Amino acid sequence: MTPAATASTAAEAHQRYSQWWDVYYGVVAVAVAAAILVVNDHALWRRLLAAGAIALMVVVHLVIGRRVIERDVSSVVLASAQIALFAAAVTFIPFASWLLFAIIPMLFMLVPIRSAIVLVIAVNLVAPLRDAILSPGYVRSDLVIALISAATGIWLGFWVSRVIQQNKERGLLIAELEASRAEVARLSHETGVAAERARLAGEIHDTLAQGFTSIITLLQAADPALKDERLALAVRTAKENLAESRALVAALAPAALSEGSLPDSVRRQAARFAEETGTPATVRVTGEERPLPTKVEVVLLRAAQEALTNVRRHAGAQEAAVLLAYAPSSVRLVVRDDGRGFDQATADGFGLNGMRARADQVQGRLTVHSDPETGTTIELEVPA
Repeated sequence: MTPAATASTAAEAHQRYSQWWDVYYGVVAVAVAAAILVVNDHALWRRLLAAGAIALMVVVHLVIGRRVIERDVSSVVLASAQIALFAAAVTFIPFASWLLFAIIPMLFMLVPIRSAIVLVIAVNLVAPLRDAILSPGYVRSDLVIALISAATGIWLGFWVSRVIQQNKERGLLIAELEASRAEVARLSHETGVAAERARLAGEIHDTLAQGFTSIITLLQAADPALKDERLALAVRTAKENLAESRALVAALAPAALSEGSLPDSVRRQAARFAEETGTPATVRVTGEERPLPTKVEVVLLRAAQEALTNVRRHAGAQEAAVLLAYAPSSVRLVVRDDGRGFDQATADGFGLNGMRARADQVQGRLTVHSDPETGTTIELEVPA
Protein backbone atom coordinates (compact mmCIF):
# COMPACT_ATOMS: atom_id res chain seq x y z
CA MET A 1 0.00 0.00 0.00
CA THR A 2 1.81 3.14 -1.18
CA PRO A 3 1.35 6.50 0.60
CA ALA A 4 -0.05 8.04 -2.58
CA ALA A 5 -2.60 5.24 -2.96
CA THR A 6 -3.55 5.48 0.71
CA ALA A 7 -4.03 9.24 0.48
CA SER A 8 -6.11 8.87 -2.68
CA THR A 9 -8.33 6.24 -1.08
CA ALA A 10 -8.74 8.34 2.07
CA ALA A 11 -9.75 11.33 -0.04
CA GLU A 12 -12.32 9.23 -1.92
CA ALA A 13 -13.73 7.91 1.37
CA HIS A 14 -13.99 11.44 2.74
CA GLN A 15 -15.77 12.64 -0.40
CA ARG A 16 -18.31 9.85 -0.01
CA TYR A 17 -19.06 10.44 3.68
CA SER A 18 -17.98 14.04 4.39
CA GLN A 19 -21.44 15.49 3.78
CA TRP A 20 -23.04 13.13 6.30
CA TRP A 21 -20.32 13.86 8.87
CA ASP A 22 -20.72 17.62 8.37
CA VAL A 23 -24.49 17.30 8.79
CA TYR A 24 -24.05 15.27 11.98
CA TYR A 25 -21.51 17.71 13.43
CA GLY A 26 -23.69 20.67 12.51
CA VAL A 27 -26.86 19.15 14.00
CA VAL A 28 -25.13 18.38 17.32
CA ALA A 29 -23.53 21.84 17.50
CA VAL A 30 -26.76 23.70 16.60
CA ALA A 31 -28.85 21.62 19.02
CA VAL A 32 -26.46 22.22 21.93
CA ALA A 33 -26.11 25.92 21.13
CA ALA A 34 -29.88 26.34 20.82
CA ALA A 35 -30.47 24.56 24.12
CA ILE A 36 -27.91 26.80 25.81
CA LEU A 37 -29.58 29.95 24.48
CA VAL A 38 -33.09 28.81 25.39
CA VAL A 39 -32.42 27.65 28.96
CA ASN A 40 -32.43 30.57 31.41
CA ASP A 41 -30.45 28.93 34.23
CA HIS A 42 -27.38 31.09 33.49
CA ALA A 43 -26.74 34.73 32.73
CA LEU A 44 -27.29 35.82 29.16
CA TRP A 45 -23.68 36.85 28.64
CA ARG A 46 -22.49 33.38 29.69
CA ARG A 47 -24.94 31.73 27.30
CA LEU A 48 -23.89 34.03 24.46
CA LEU A 49 -20.19 33.34 25.07
CA ALA A 50 -20.78 29.58 25.18
CA ALA A 51 -22.86 29.69 21.98
CA GLY A 52 -20.17 31.87 20.38
CA ALA A 53 -17.47 29.32 21.26
CA ILE A 54 -19.58 26.56 19.70
CA ALA A 55 -20.15 28.67 16.58
CA LEU A 56 -16.41 29.25 16.31
CA MET A 57 -15.82 25.50 16.56
CA VAL A 58 -18.14 24.98 13.59
CA VAL A 59 -16.40 27.71 11.58
CA VAL A 60 -12.94 26.27 12.31
CA HIS A 61 -14.14 22.84 11.20
CA LEU A 62 -15.70 24.11 7.96
CA VAL A 63 -12.77 26.34 7.02
CA ILE A 64 -9.82 24.20 8.15
CA GLY A 65 -10.93 20.89 9.63
CA ARG A 66 -12.66 19.54 6.53
CA ARG A 67 -9.54 20.06 4.41
CA VAL A 68 -7.31 18.42 7.00
CA ILE A 69 -9.60 15.39 7.21
CA GLU A 70 -9.94 15.19 3.42
CA ARG A 71 -6.17 15.15 2.95
CA ASP A 72 -5.82 12.50 5.68
CA VAL A 73 -3.08 14.43 7.50
CA SER A 74 -2.52 14.75 11.24
CA SER A 75 -3.09 18.08 13.00
CA VAL A 76 -2.61 18.07 16.76
CA VAL A 77 -2.74 21.87 16.71
CA LEU A 78 -6.21 21.91 15.16
CA ALA A 79 -7.43 19.20 17.55
CA SER A 80 -6.07 21.19 20.51
CA ALA A 81 -7.77 24.35 19.24
CA GLN A 82 -11.12 22.56 19.08
CA ILE A 83 -10.61 21.22 22.61
CA ALA A 84 -9.78 24.72 23.83
CA LEU A 85 -12.99 26.13 22.32
CA PHE A 86 -14.93 23.21 23.80
CA ALA A 87 -13.39 23.92 27.22
CA ALA A 88 -14.41 27.58 26.94
CA ALA A 89 -18.02 26.64 26.12
CA VAL A 90 -18.16 24.15 29.03
CA THR A 91 -16.61 26.70 31.38
CA PHE A 92 -19.39 29.18 30.63
CA ILE A 93 -22.22 26.63 30.41
CA PRO A 94 -21.66 23.01 31.68
CA PHE A 95 -24.47 21.81 29.40
CA ALA A 96 -22.04 22.31 26.47
CA SER A 97 -20.38 19.01 27.47
CA TRP A 98 -22.99 17.33 25.25
CA LEU A 99 -20.71 18.40 22.39
CA LEU A 100 -18.59 15.36 23.28
CA PHE A 101 -20.83 13.36 20.93
CA ALA A 102 -19.35 15.38 18.05
CA ILE A 103 -15.85 16.25 19.23
CA ILE A 104 -14.70 12.72 20.15
CA PRO A 105 -15.20 11.28 16.61
CA MET A 106 -13.53 14.42 15.23
CA LEU A 107 -10.40 13.79 17.30
CA PHE A 108 -9.99 10.34 15.77
CA MET A 109 -10.19 11.91 12.32
CA LEU A 110 -7.69 14.68 13.06
CA VAL A 111 -4.85 12.76 14.73
CA PRO A 112 -3.42 9.19 14.85
CA ILE A 113 -5.23 6.78 17.11
CA ARG A 114 -2.70 6.90 19.98
CA SER A 115 -2.77 10.68 20.09
CA ALA A 116 -6.56 10.57 19.78
CA ILE A 117 -6.83 8.37 22.88
CA VAL A 118 -4.81 10.89 24.91
CA LEU A 119 -6.91 13.80 23.61
CA VAL A 120 -10.19 11.93 24.28
CA ILE A 121 -9.16 11.42 27.89
CA ALA A 122 -8.18 15.10 28.11
CA VAL A 123 -11.42 16.38 26.60
CA ASN A 124 -13.47 14.21 28.99
CA LEU A 125 -11.61 15.73 31.95
CA VAL A 126 -12.67 19.25 30.98
CA ALA A 127 -16.01 19.10 32.81
CA PRO A 128 -14.60 17.55 36.05
CA LEU A 129 -11.78 20.12 36.13
CA ARG A 130 -14.26 22.93 35.60
CA ASP A 131 -16.42 21.66 38.43
CA ALA A 132 -13.41 21.13 40.69
CA ILE A 133 -12.84 24.89 40.47
CA LEU A 134 -16.34 26.31 40.17
CA SER A 135 -18.74 23.58 41.42
CA PRO A 136 -16.90 21.07 43.68
CA GLY A 137 -20.09 19.26 44.56
CA TYR A 138 -20.44 17.84 41.02
CA VAL A 139 -16.88 16.57 40.63
CA ARG A 140 -17.57 12.94 41.65
CA SER A 141 -20.55 12.48 39.33
CA ASP A 142 -18.70 14.22 36.49
CA LEU A 143 -15.72 11.90 36.92
CA VAL A 144 -17.98 8.86 36.63
CA ILE A 145 -19.59 10.32 33.49
CA ALA A 146 -16.15 11.23 32.11
CA LEU A 147 -14.90 7.67 32.70
CA ILE A 148 -17.88 6.14 30.89
CA SER A 149 -17.67 8.71 28.11
CA ALA A 150 -13.92 8.24 27.60
CA ALA A 151 -14.18 4.43 27.56
CA THR A 152 -17.08 4.52 25.14
CA GLY A 153 -15.37 7.11 22.95
CA ILE A 154 -12.10 5.16 22.80
CA TRP A 155 -13.90 1.92 21.91
CA LEU A 156 -15.94 3.72 19.28
CA GLY A 157 -12.78 5.37 17.92
CA PHE A 158 -11.04 2.00 17.59
CA TRP A 159 -14.05 0.58 15.80
CA VAL A 160 -14.43 3.55 13.43
CA SER A 161 -10.69 3.60 12.69
CA ARG A 162 -10.79 -0.10 11.85
CA VAL A 163 -13.78 0.39 9.57
CA ILE A 164 -12.04 3.27 7.81
CA GLN A 165 -8.85 1.24 7.40
CA GLN A 166 -10.80 -1.68 5.98
CA ASN A 167 -12.54 0.70 3.60
CA LYS A 168 -9.17 2.01 2.41
CA GLU A 169 -7.80 -1.51 1.94
CA ARG A 170 -10.94 -2.59 0.15
CA GLY A 171 -10.70 0.40 -2.18
CA LEU A 172 -7.07 -0.38 -2.97
CA LEU A 173 -7.90 -4.05 -3.51
CA ILE A 174 -10.70 -3.14 -5.92
CA ALA A 175 -8.36 -0.79 -7.81
CA GLU A 176 -5.69 -3.50 -8.02
CA LEU A 177 -8.24 -6.06 -9.19
CA GLU A 178 -9.49 -3.69 -11.89
CA ALA A 179 -5.92 -3.03 -13.02
CA SER A 180 -5.17 -6.76 -13.02
CA ARG A 181 -8.33 -7.48 -15.01
CA ALA A 182 -7.37 -4.84 -17.58
CA GLU A 183 -3.87 -6.32 -17.82
CA VAL A 184 -5.24 -9.85 -18.22
CA ALA A 185 -7.59 -8.64 -20.96
CA ARG A 186 -4.70 -6.93 -22.74
CA LEU A 187 -2.45 -9.98 -22.48
CA SER A 188 -5.28 -12.25 -23.63
CA HIS A 189 -5.86 -10.02 -26.64
CA GLU A 190 -2.17 -9.98 -27.52
CA THR A 191 -1.96 -13.75 -27.04
CA GLY A 192 -4.97 -14.23 -29.29
CA VAL A 193 -3.49 -11.97 -31.97
CA ALA A 194 -0.15 -13.80 -31.77
CA ALA A 195 -1.89 -17.19 -31.98
CA GLU A 196 -3.92 -16.09 -35.01
CA ARG A 197 -0.81 -14.79 -36.74
CA ALA A 198 1.00 -18.03 -36.02
CA ARG A 199 -1.97 -19.97 -37.40
CA LEU A 200 -2.03 -17.88 -40.59
CA ALA A 201 1.74 -18.29 -40.96
CA GLY A 202 1.35 -22.04 -40.67
CA GLU A 203 -1.48 -22.09 -43.23
CA ILE A 204 0.56 -20.07 -45.71
CA HIS A 205 3.60 -22.26 -45.18
CA ASP A 206 1.66 -25.51 -45.53
CA THR A 207 -0.39 -24.44 -48.55
CA LEU A 208 0.91 -21.57 -50.67
CA ALA A 209 4.64 -22.01 -50.05
CA GLN A 210 4.56 -25.77 -50.56
CA GLY A 211 2.30 -25.37 -53.58
CA PHE A 212 4.70 -22.95 -55.27
CA THR A 213 7.61 -25.27 -54.47
CA SER A 214 5.76 -28.17 -56.10
CA ILE A 215 4.96 -26.05 -59.17
CA ILE A 216 8.63 -25.08 -59.57
CA THR A 217 9.74 -28.71 -59.18
CA LEU A 218 7.22 -30.00 -61.74
CA LEU A 219 8.05 -27.31 -64.31
CA GLN A 220 11.77 -27.86 -63.98
CA ALA A 221 11.25 -31.62 -64.29
CA ALA A 222 9.32 -31.08 -67.52
CA ASP A 223 12.00 -28.77 -68.99
CA PRO A 224 15.23 -28.85 -66.93
CA ALA A 225 16.95 -26.26 -69.11
CA LEU A 226 13.80 -24.06 -69.23
CA LYS A 227 14.20 -23.56 -72.96
CA ASP A 228 10.51 -22.85 -73.33
CA GLU A 229 10.10 -19.16 -72.52
CA ARG A 230 6.60 -19.70 -71.18
CA LEU A 231 7.83 -22.37 -68.76
CA ALA A 232 10.75 -20.15 -67.76
CA LEU A 233 8.34 -17.27 -67.07
CA ALA A 234 6.10 -19.57 -65.08
CA VAL A 235 9.07 -20.74 -62.96
CA ARG A 236 10.18 -17.15 -62.34
CA THR A 237 6.64 -16.14 -61.35
CA ALA A 238 6.32 -19.13 -59.04
CA LYS A 239 9.70 -18.31 -57.44
CA GLU A 240 8.67 -14.71 -56.88
CA ASN A 241 5.43 -15.77 -55.26
CA LEU A 242 7.26 -18.38 -53.20
CA ALA A 243 9.53 -15.62 -51.92
CA GLU A 244 6.52 -13.45 -51.12
CA SER A 245 4.80 -16.26 -49.24
CA ARG A 246 7.98 -16.84 -47.22
CA ALA A 247 8.11 -13.13 -46.45
CA LEU A 248 4.51 -13.28 -45.29
CA VAL A 249 5.31 -16.21 -43.04
CA ALA A 250 8.27 -14.33 -41.59
CA ALA A 251 6.17 -11.19 -41.08
CA LEU A 252 3.30 -13.00 -39.41
CA ALA A 253 5.38 -15.11 -37.07
CA PRO A 254 8.19 -13.18 -35.36
CA ALA A 255 9.94 -16.44 -34.52
CA ALA A 256 13.09 -15.04 -36.12
CA LEU A 257 13.66 -13.02 -32.98
CA SER A 258 13.75 -16.16 -30.87
CA GLU A 259 16.74 -17.38 -32.89
CA GLY A 260 18.97 -14.44 -31.98
CA SER A 261 19.15 -10.70 -31.42
CA LEU A 262 17.41 -8.08 -33.52
CA PRO A 263 20.57 -7.30 -35.57
CA ASP A 264 21.04 -11.03 -36.25
CA SER A 265 17.43 -11.31 -37.39
CA VAL A 266 17.81 -8.29 -39.70
CA ARG A 267 21.01 -9.78 -41.15
CA ARG A 268 19.19 -13.05 -41.87
CA GLN A 269 16.40 -11.16 -43.64
CA ALA A 270 18.95 -9.29 -45.76
CA ALA A 271 20.81 -12.53 -46.55
CA ARG A 272 17.57 -14.22 -47.59
CA PHE A 273 16.67 -11.20 -49.71
CA ALA A 274 20.07 -11.35 -51.47
CA GLU A 275 19.82 -15.10 -51.98
CA GLU A 276 16.32 -14.94 -53.45
CA THR A 277 16.81 -11.88 -55.65
CA GLY A 278 20.52 -11.89 -56.46
CA THR A 279 20.64 -8.24 -55.34
CA PRO A 280 23.40 -7.44 -52.81
CA ALA A 281 22.07 -6.28 -49.45
CA THR A 282 24.39 -4.99 -46.74
CA VAL A 283 23.57 -4.54 -43.07
CA ARG A 284 25.34 -2.06 -40.78
CA VAL A 285 24.75 -1.75 -37.04
CA THR A 286 25.89 1.34 -35.13
CA GLY A 287 25.72 2.34 -31.49
CA GLU A 288 25.69 0.09 -28.46
CA GLU A 289 23.42 -2.88 -29.05
CA ARG A 290 21.00 -3.54 -26.17
CA PRO A 291 17.87 -5.63 -25.54
CA LEU A 292 14.62 -3.90 -26.51
CA PRO A 293 11.01 -4.61 -25.58
CA THR A 294 9.71 -7.48 -27.70
CA LYS A 295 6.99 -5.30 -29.21
CA VAL A 296 9.58 -2.77 -30.40
CA GLU A 297 11.84 -5.46 -31.86
CA VAL A 298 8.92 -7.02 -33.75
CA VAL A 299 7.96 -3.65 -35.25
CA LEU A 300 11.54 -2.95 -36.38
CA LEU A 301 12.02 -6.44 -37.81
CA ARG A 302 8.75 -6.36 -39.71
CA ALA A 303 9.55 -2.90 -41.05
CA ALA A 304 12.83 -4.28 -42.40
CA GLN A 305 11.01 -7.26 -43.93
CA GLU A 306 8.36 -5.07 -45.56
CA ALA A 307 10.92 -2.59 -46.89
CA LEU A 308 13.03 -5.38 -48.43
CA THR A 309 9.90 -6.95 -49.89
CA ASN A 310 9.12 -3.61 -51.58
CA VAL A 311 12.64 -3.50 -52.99
CA ARG A 312 12.23 -7.01 -54.41
CA ARG A 313 8.78 -6.40 -55.86
CA HIS A 314 8.93 -2.83 -57.12
CA ALA A 315 12.35 -1.20 -57.07
CA GLY A 316 14.38 -3.04 -59.68
CA ALA A 317 17.40 -2.07 -57.60
CA GLN A 318 21.03 -3.02 -58.13
CA GLU A 319 21.75 -3.00 -54.42
CA ALA A 320 20.13 -2.38 -51.04
CA ALA A 321 21.48 -1.30 -47.67
CA VAL A 322 20.07 -1.63 -44.17
CA LEU A 323 21.17 0.48 -41.20
CA LEU A 324 20.23 -0.30 -37.60
CA ALA A 325 21.36 2.57 -35.37
CA TYR A 326 21.14 2.40 -31.57
CA ALA A 327 20.95 5.77 -29.79
CA PRO A 328 20.59 6.39 -26.03
CA SER A 329 16.85 7.05 -26.25
CA SER A 330 15.83 5.56 -29.60
CA VAL A 331 16.56 3.01 -32.30
CA ARG A 332 16.56 3.91 -35.99
CA LEU A 333 16.08 1.54 -38.93
CA VAL A 334 16.96 2.77 -42.42
CA VAL A 335 16.48 0.75 -45.62
CA ARG A 336 17.87 2.28 -48.84
CA ASP A 337 17.87 1.10 -52.42
CA ASP A 338 19.02 2.57 -55.74
CA GLY A 339 15.91 1.50 -57.66
CA ARG A 340 13.36 3.33 -59.71
CA GLY A 341 11.50 4.95 -56.81
CA PHE A 342 7.76 5.50 -56.65
CA ASP A 343 5.09 8.14 -56.22
CA GLN A 344 4.16 8.26 -52.54
CA ALA A 345 0.70 9.64 -53.33
CA THR A 346 -0.21 6.39 -55.09
CA ALA A 347 1.84 3.97 -53.01
CA ASP A 348 -0.96 2.21 -51.11
CA GLY A 349 0.17 -1.15 -52.43
CA PHE A 350 3.66 -0.78 -50.99
CA GLY A 351 2.65 -1.71 -47.43
CA LEU A 352 3.43 1.77 -46.10
CA ASN A 353 0.10 2.09 -44.32
CA GLY A 354 0.78 -1.12 -42.43
CA MET A 355 4.27 0.07 -41.52
CA ARG A 356 2.88 3.37 -40.24
CA ALA A 357 0.23 1.53 -38.21
CA ARG A 358 2.90 -0.66 -36.59
CA ALA A 359 5.05 2.40 -35.91
CA ASP A 360 2.12 4.10 -34.18
CA GLN A 361 1.78 1.11 -31.86
CA VAL A 362 5.19 1.91 -30.32
CA GLN A 363 5.04 5.72 -30.75
CA GLY A 364 7.48 5.50 -33.65
CA ARG A 365 7.90 7.78 -36.66
CA LEU A 366 8.09 6.53 -40.25
CA THR A 367 9.70 8.69 -42.94
CA VAL A 368 9.77 7.84 -46.66
CA HIS A 369 11.84 9.54 -49.39
CA SER A 370 11.61 8.28 -52.96
CA ASP A 371 12.46 9.59 -56.43
CA PRO A 372 13.71 8.08 -59.70
CA GLU A 373 17.16 9.64 -59.37
CA THR A 374 18.25 8.32 -55.97
CA GLY A 375 15.86 5.46 -55.28
CA THR A 376 13.96 4.97 -52.03
CA THR A 377 14.87 5.48 -48.37
CA ILE A 378 12.55 4.23 -45.63
CA GLU A 379 13.42 5.32 -42.11
CA LEU A 380 11.71 4.21 -38.90
CA GLU A 381 12.70 5.75 -35.56
CA VAL A 382 11.31 4.22 -32.39
CA PRO A 383 11.80 5.52 -28.84
CA ALA A 384 13.39 2.80 -26.74
